[in-house]
Amino acid sequence: MIKLTRIDDRLVHGQVAFTWTPALGADCLLIANDKVAKDEFMKMTLGLAKPAGTKLLIKSVKDAAVFLNDEKSKNAKVLILINSVKDAAALAAEVAEITTINFGGLRSKEGSKLISKAIAVNDDDITIIREMIAKGLELEVRQVPTDNKHLVASLI
Repeated sequence: MIKLTRIDDRLVHGQVAFTWTPALGADCLLIANDKVAKDEFMKMTLGLAKPAGTKLLIKSVKDAAVFLNDEKSKNAKVLILINSVKDAAALAAEVAEITTINFGGLRSKEGSKLISKAIAVNDDDITIIREMIAKGLELEVRQVPTDNKHLVASLI
């Protein structure tokens, strides 16, 4: 069962480990990222940041979709972590259970603009965001669970 799908370019860090994971009752963190899935050093580093007693899975976007769509995975309480709008859209397109995506943190990069204090998107991201909204996905911004939910549509 998917507890939350979160876009955060830091993937696993303090807010995820100490705030989101316990608030959601998540017992599995799933990182969906093609590059990280092939990088042993990043896997080790992210493994050190995960909360104790929580399983960490690091899969390509395609393999993450296979895992999430597998009936055997339905008992896990999964917090999905993705580091880009593009990958979030790709995963949501393959996993019907993903109906809401939380924007937690996207640092500023060349050509991007801030739409909230922790979310910077570029024109390509905005195009993808509009496509996801048109498909009926709820896109919301919250850094921590106690923040008020702000719809991305009102920020772009």
